[in-house]
Order: sequence, then C-alpha cells, then structure tokens
Amino acid sequence: MATLQSTRSSGIGLVFPGQGSQSVGMGKALFAVDSSSKGLYEEASSVLGYDIAALCFEGPAERLNLTEYTQPALLVSSMAALHAFKSLGISPVAVAGHSLGEYSALVAAEGMTYREAVGIVQKRGRYMAEAVPPGTGLVAALLGLAADVVKEVCREASSAGVVAAANFNSPGQIVIAGEKVAVERAIELAKAKGCKKAIPLPVSVPVHTPLMQQAADRLAGDLAAINWSDLKMPLVNNAEARAITKAGDIRASLVRQLPSSVLWEDTVKAMAAMGVMTFVEVGPGTVLSGLIKRILPEAVTLNVNDPKSLEATRAAFSA
Repeated sequence: MATLQSTRSSGIGLVFPGQGSQSVGMGKALFAVDSSSKGLYEEASSVLGYDIAALCFEGPAERLNLTEYTQPALLVSSMAALHAFKSLGISPVAVAGHSLGEYSALVAAEGMTYREAVGIVQKRGRYMAEAVPPGTGLVAALLGLAADVVKEVCREASSAGVVAAANFNSPGQIVIAGEKVAVERAIELAKAKGCKKAIPLPVSVPVHTPLMQQAADRLAGDLAAINWSDLKMPLVNNAEARAITKAGDIRASLVRQLPSSVLWEDTVKAMAAMGVMTFVEVGPGTVLSGLIKRILPEAVTLNVNDPKSLEATRAAFSA
C-alpha cells in the first residue's frame, strides 16, 4: 500500500459493488456496532414488503442469490456502509458503481433518494429475471485473454445462441454472459485460445447482454417517473466510462447500461484521470479493490464493509 501521506494528498473516489459481492451475513457486523443504520433497513423493508435485514444477515443463500433479491440487498448493505463511511467526514472527487452498484453511487451523489433507489432496483431485478427463463442463462469470468480475443470467441460462439462480453473488469479478466449453450461453447473456444481459467459466477441472469433489452425497455418507464437531481459529484458511468452530473443524462445512461457491457477498466482509468488515486470500496466484499489494483497498481485501495475495515480506513485518513 502507498504511504498514508500519499493517501491524504491524492483524490478520493468511492466505488460500490454489484452482483457477485453478496454473501449471507453481509452488513451484520457493522449493524451490531452502528444501530443508527437500523432506519435504513426498516425503510427498505417497508418498500420491498419483506425483512431485508433478515435476508442480508441470515439468508438463505439460495434466495439472496436470486437477482430480484440480490439487488436490493446489495444496495441496502452498501448504503449502510456509506452511512458508516460518512462518519469519517471525507469528501470524494467522484463515484462509480459496478452494474447494480451504479444505483448505490447515484444515491451517494444525491441524484436520487434512497427510497426511490430501493424501489427501482427491486423492479430492475424482477425485470431482469423475467427477461430470461430460469436456468437458460449463464455468466462466467474468463481469465488470461485479451479483450479482442474474448470478442472473437463470443462472435464464433454466437452460432449456438446469444453470448457477449458483459464486463471488461480488468486486464485479463472479462466476464461473458448469455444463453447457457452459447456461453458453454464460448468457454470451450476460449480455453482453446489460451484462457487460463473459466469461473461460473453466482449471478442468476445474463446481464449486460442483448438479452436484457426487454428489461431495459420496461425499466425506462420507471426511471422516467423518478425525480432526478443533478449530482453533487461526478458519476463515471458503466456504459461509456464518462463522467456525468446532469439529471437529464442519468436516466438514459441507466437504460443503456442493462444491455451494454460494463466498462469497468475504463471507468477506473477515467477516475484516475480526474485525480482519483485513493479508491474506497463501500459495501460488501473487496471484489472491486482487487480489480482496481490490477488496473492501477499504484492506486491506494481501502474498503468499508465491517468495523475492522472502517477503522482501517479511518486510520489511513487520519494518520
């Protein structure tokens, strides 16, 4: 890790995790020491119609991993972590989120209210699940291939069905998604071209592929009904990896996001170009921190997801 002095002097960006970072018990340790976040869980439960704290803290994993439940659970857990982070009194330069995490980032930048975000991600998850019949989709991470090779693999495998590069996460890690048979064919082709490993991911629908266009069309109407505000800080978006702040740009960006690839590597580089060299991952897991270190080895990565990580982040900024 870089020195604490460089941490203080560099720009700070917040990043929020997406699907795949969920786990049973997430947020429980923070909640135990910060009961003031109880209202976040209660408000979300009133919107969702079920006890979101119980799902996050106790599971079962089978339910938590269903997209319709994963998305609100991650949003609420990330907002509880953000509540803890705000106690540090630190102002970020920019925010970003990975797929679902983009909604957490928008709440952090005050583009939409927390209550609106809970409701919209519940619908987003439901629309995504309904767009593809259960068991017919597959999502997998390919390790060790260049972006152009992965694109070529997807083109070749498309004779078997829909498959596309869903997430350009970091050098040598690209996620593909689509119809199960086509993704399995793409994995075979990728291994023949030198793919070191193919890892199936705990995501129940093939997001960020053309299969999500139907869900995006349904979501567009709900997004139009939200009273968006200009952002207090720039959001670097998934669809183009560009900084946006205007209310009018947010809705269109979120509609494009669903059927489009997540340009995470480009997003991190764009944040660095804005002066961000300290990235704080706010919410469950440390997936994004790992990706950022592969994209920008010189960056400082911190996280807030439990009392220990909160105190480590506090120490980094106060030293």
